[in-house]
Amino acid sequence: MTSPAGLPADAFWVSTLRRWNTVCWVLFAAMAVGITALSEGGARYAALALLGSVALAFAALHHFPDNPVVRPHGYLALLVLALGGLAYLRTSYAALFMVTRPHYWMFGRTPRISLTFLGLATAGTLLGGWVRQGWSGEFFGETVVGTLIVVAVGVLIGLWARAVVEQSSERAVLIDELRRAQAELSQAHQRQGAADERERMAREIHDTLAQGFASIVVLAEAARAGLAGDPGRSARQLRSIESTARENLAEARALVGSGGRPDAVASVAATLRRVLERFAEDTGLTVTAELDDPDCDQQTRIALLRCTQESLANVRKHARAATVGVVLARRPYGVELEVTDDGAGFSVGEPSAGFGLDGMRRRLAELGGRLTVTSSVGDGTRVLAVIPAEGAA
Repeated sequence: MTSPAGLPADAFWVSTLRRWNTVCWVLFAAMAVGITALSEGGARYAALALLGSVALAFAALHHFPDNPVVRPHGYLALLVLALGGLAYLRTSYAALFMVTRPHYWMFGRTPRISLTFLGLATAGTLLGGWVRQGWSGEFFGETVVGTLIVVAVGVLIGLWARAVVEQSSERAVLIDELRRAQAELSQAHQRQGAADERERMAREIHDTLAQGFASIVVLAEAARAGLAGDPGRSARQLRSIESTARENLAEARALVGSGGRPDAVASVAATLRRVLERFAEDTGLTVTAELDDPDCDQQTRIALLRCTQESLANVRKHARAATVGVVLARRPYGVELEVTDDGAGFSVGEPSAGFGLDGMRRRLAELGGRLTVTSSVGDGTRVLAVIPAEGAA
């Protein structure tokens, strides 16, 4: 929080009090000069003694604010006595009242205490004047009226100043709370961003490197099993292992070089066709494909490719299918990808232990799309991915 002068609130009030303390010392000195010039005899020395005691108490309170011996309320009580004494001596009591009026609010701590001491100062001043002057016209015309005017002005200014300070304090508290809330929100955004980035990286690694390694494992097992009976097939599988390993290496370099962002997919139909040919060669399954080439943005092309790769990986690992069908079509409402197989199927209601289906759902959801999986035990599986028209040109 800042003050009107552009300083922080605490520094502003500290500098204001320091300036007022300087003004007080100047006025104390002026009062001493006035008492010396206008008073005579013993009244002069008594008035100077009272003023000096007030000045010493104020100096002690200013220089030793944390000392338990120096009490703000003790200073205010001494100020009440000094005002009463100066009123009795008829020497500069009004000037001292004007100079020290803010002290009741500065050192009173609460409005009730401030008003109490201000009332005591008023009563002491009137009592001193009454003892000196009696019920005279001069007492009512000068002492009573002058004192009440000074007190009324002091009360109004003090209440206004305290209200300003309290509002400033409340504002400072609210601003501190707002800053803490903003810091916590920023940290929460950072944590959420890091979590989202970790999830995205996990999805990319699962859809590329992990699938490639899974293919390598399956092909290696098949090649080892066929070494004795079908060396030619094993040789083809070894070549597929080499190709898959090279592709995985390229994928890893691309992920590292692009900060985890997937490479561009130029033509989704041509890319899917190569993926399907490679899948048929590696697995020996019959693959049928009907592939349109919809004009869609880069993120949509990547999502369609990853969904196809994940669906084929699930067929390879779980389906025990003989035939796989893939349909990519442009619809009025968007782009549609359908992958079906005639394998063992599964119960869709059972929770999935893997990352694949959930990863596909999240990827499609980022584009406003949806994933529908239809399957039952013994009846094969149908995976339908739909991306709305906003993802297409």
